[in-house]
Amino acid sequence: MDVKMEASWKALLEDEFKKPYFKQIVEHLKTERSQGKTIYPAGGNIFHAFDATPFGNVKVVILGQDPYHGPNQAHGLSFSVQPGVPPPPSLLNIYKELHEDVGIPIPRHGYLEKWANQGVLLLNASLTVRAGEANSHSKIGWEKFTDTVIQTISDKQDHVVFLLWGKFAQSKAALIDQKKHLILKSAHPSPLAAHSGFFGNHHFSQTNQYLMQHGKDPIDWAL
Repeated sequence: MDVKMEASWKALLEDEFKKPYFKQIVEHLKTERSQGKTIYPAGGNIFHAFDATPFGNVKVVILGQDPYHGPNQAHGLSFSVQPGVPPPPSLLNIYKELHEDVGIPIPRHGYLEKWANQGVLLLNASLTVRAGEANSHSKIGWEKFTDTVIQTISDKQDHVVFLLWGKFAQSKAALIDQKKHLILKSAHPSPLAAHSGFFGNHHFSQTNQYLMQHGKDPIDWAL
């Protein structure tokens, strides 16, 4: 099965594309499209996180649950929205913490491509969603694939920072070798949870401190 994906990731994940579960994902998406259902993000953006952040560039992983399910929002990067779309509430809270932590002015847009291009893998556990239905593709096999991605980073990279916000993201900590990497956990930035420990977590400054300690360039979080 030929999956269009950035070359370094494709080489690492090639075996997954041949497995029955991955073929089932593809069939599921084809069936829903043939039934006239709208799926986000658009097909060319499903693997955009990998295209924007080649494997050798990964320094930070920010894990989301599934793509935004509103029109023109999702484009394959967790928490990010397309240019011209107002930042959703969770992203606004991320910006507030960023401002408090490292003093960056709060951006007016929600397009995080600049982070991805610096080595921040913005990965959702599910890579697609049906329009208007949160978590609608959480059981079709994507998690098996993205768990493999997390494990591959853990096994084959050194000194990566994993930002696990909320209980769902934190459940992935078991896939990560904590002797080789830094795991930072807090509440989720959604309005329902941000006041329970997301605000004040200082994850952005801690990330850069860790990267510099290990001879890596810090992330320029300004957008």
